[in-house]
Formats: sequence, C-alpha cells, structure tokens
Amino acid sequence: MVDMMNNRFRKDMMKNASESKLSKDNLKKRLKEEFQHAMGGVPAWAETTKRKTSSDDESEEDEDDLLQRTGNFISTSTSLPRGILKMKNCQHANAERPTVARISSVQFHPSAQIVMVAGLDNAVSLFQVDGKTNPKIQSIYLERFPIFKACFSANGEEVLATSNHSKVLYVYDMLAGKLIPVHQVRGLKEKIVRSFEVSPDGSFLLINGIAGYLHLLAMKTKELIGSMKINGRVAASTFSSDSKKVYASSGDGEVYVWDVNSRKCLNRFVDEGSLYGLSIATSRNGQYVACGSNCGVVNIYNQDSCLQETNPKPIKAIMNLVTGVTSLTFNPTTEILAIASEKMKEAVRLVHLPSCTVFSNFPVVKKKNISHVHTMDFSPRSGYFALGNEKGKALMYR
Repeated sequence: MVDMMNNRFRKDMMKNASESKLSKDNLKKRLKEEFQHAMGGVPAWAETTKRKTSSDDESEEDEDDLLQRTGNFISTSTSLPRGILKMKNCQHANAERPTVARISSVQFHPSAQIVMVAGLDNAVSLFQVDGKTNPKIQSIYLERFPIFKACFSANGEEVLATSNHSKVLYVYDMLAGKLIPVHQVRGLKEKIVRSFEVSPDGSFLLINGIAGYLHLLAMKTKELIGSMKINGRVAASTFSSDSKKVYASSGDGEVYVWDVNSRKCLNRFVDEGSLYGLSIATSRNGQYVACGSNCGVVNIYNQDSCLQETNPKPIKAIMNLVTGVTSLTFNPTTEILAIASEKMKEAVRLVHLPSCTVFSNFPVVKKKNISHVHTMDFSPRSGYFALGNEKGKALMYR
C-alpha cells in the first residue's frame, strides 16, 4: 500500500478521506486518469494497439534495415567548412634560434618537413617541422646582408636570397652545402635586386626591377632571357599556376597579364577601387587571382575573366583590413586565402574559398601576440600555417 497523505502531489488525487492509502495498481490507474484528464485523451504515442498505416510499415522496415547494419552513416565533407576554422597554436618555428630582428621570409619546403625562416639579422635558418620543438637543422649567415626575401626553388634543392640594398643574389645549394653568390647577371642593369618570384614549374626566375621593368631569368643558369615593361612601377608580380603567364600589379592600380614564352602583354585591366597595388597572388588550381591594394581591399577575380575582359568585376571584395594589404597567400588546396597588412598590428585574416567569407576565430582578439605580419606561408598539405612578424617570431599554427 502507498500512503497518500505523505506526498502533497498525491493528496490532490484523493477523491475522499477513505483513500488515505491506495494499492500500487489503484495508484497506477489514478495516475493514468489524471494524465488523460490533463491531456484530453490518450496521446497517439501511448496507444499500444494503434493500427499501422502502410506508409508507416515502409518507414519501419527502412528503420529496421538501418539498425541491422553498423558503420559510419554520416560521411565527412571533403571540402573545408566556412565560419570557424579548427586550429591551434604550435611552438614558434624559430624557437631554437631566437632573434629580435624582423622576419622577412617564412616558407615551407615543397617536399620535406622543413620550414625556412629568414630575416634582417643576415641569417637563413632551416628547422624541422614537428609542432612541438621544431629542432634547428642549420643556419646560413650572410655577412652584411640583411635579407629582404628568401625562397626555396621549386624542387626544394636551392634557397635564393636577396637583400635590401645589394644587387647580389645568393644561391645556397642544399645538397652540396655550398653558398654561391651571383654578383652580376649579364644584361641586367639593376642597381638593387630585391623582389623576385620563382615559377611553380621551376624553370624561371622573375625579378621586379625599377621603372616598371620585369626581368625573366632562366632558373638553372641564372641568365637573362628577356625583359617586360609596364607603365609606372612594379608593385608586385606572380606566376600563374601553370607558369605560362605572369601577373604584374602596378603602382597605378592596374594589373598586367604577360605571356611568358612570347613576353607579350595578353591583357591589362584596372583593379577595381585601387589607387595603387601592393600585392598579388594566384591560386594553385588556376581559378582565382587576388589583388591587394593600398586601401586594405582585397579583390578576388576569376582567372578567366582577367585574361579576357578589359574591365573584369571581382567575385568578392574583402574589406576586413583597413591598411594596405602587403601579403597574400593561397593555401595549396585553394580553400583558404591568407591576407595581411604590415602597417597595423594583428592585421591578418583567413578567407574561406569559394564562399569568400572570413573565418571568425582567427586571429584571437584577446591574445594580441601576432603584431605586424610581414610574411606568411602554408605547408604543402595545409597542415601548418606560419607567419613572420617584426619582433623576430615565426608563429606557427596547426
């Protein structure tokens, strides 16, 4: 028997004073009555004798079939989702060789698990990438040669380095361990060699000269093949993914497209809304061209429209930065575009492609450890992202 007087909720179920104690069966019936009274009848889910309709039968069979098999029913998406990027901080790439000089170049080796860090402290350092300690492999010190840019060759066997105020191009042969200075390229009348690009297929070297000249060199022999000239000065240049075209951004806000083999100008268009260009990048899959301008806008164009139209419209203009965009890098799978400005602290964003939306969780607002970003790179399979700042740290993220 169950005492009804002890429980204030059950007191209300008593119909008269004689029901101070009820058997369990009677209590069960009383609870059912109360429930039905409150619900206005028996709900469908509580009916045991409900006749199944034919459609119910089919769905029931489907469910039975589903429950008889084990396995993963939710397939993972092959493309990167937008909105929030799963990432975590790793040990700095150059933690084993700390410096306070500005980092001018960070680049991952095209095939080995190695990252190169170079800066204004005259040194090019190579580190093994493991995300935990990143042990140093070696450092190459270049006497009185603050490094403006250092870059791996396409096959990863050489490192090329230029300085802020020198016309010498240093080539470090990694297999032989030899440092070869290229003092003078015949036919190249440049007083300073600073900005350069290596073609993805490894056959060309492009040097950005003064007064609008672009010089094309053979990568193997470092000999001049020919020069191209644009109006105004060359702000930035890059090769297309197939190494057959060169995109050059000028100081007048125009972009020139050159054919590498004939060295003829294929097209020239005004980068929408730009007073003068600062950076340019092409995606690995040959789909996009990104142009960064002085006002902080990054225009993302379709590569085909850049070749055919005189006034192409950008797919999207990214307005998240407010100072001049000095660095642009696509990741190898063309799912992320990293954009940065060295004029302002924490001015780096990662843009999701093809939605052209910015990942909201990078950079972390509270941490303020990124500072002024001068260089960025993704590892060959996009597992790591590295950036170099003016405090001498090469920050790395998984």
